[in-house]
Amino acid sequence: MIKPIGYTLLTISCILFGLILVVPWFGFTKGTIAGLITGLLVVGEILFYLSIFLIGKNFIVKIKNRLIFWKTKPTNNPTE
Repeated sequence: MIKPIGYTLLTISCILFGLILVVPWFGFTKGTIAGLITGLLVVGEILFYLSIFLIGKNFIVKIKNRLIFWKTKPTNNPTE
């Protein structure tokens, strides 16, 4: 029961981060846009970390493995 809640919170946090790109086109004043973007960032980060806490350590390891795509794999060829 806890993991579906974690995945739902992760989805909501991704949607909030996506809304950051859309807020400037709503026609608000600059101060309101800054406040909305700041609020979306804060709430998105809180929901992201809460979702990782609910989903578990295995999910954190999967995210780290996906983000370290530039890490080179060691070769077994000693001549290089």
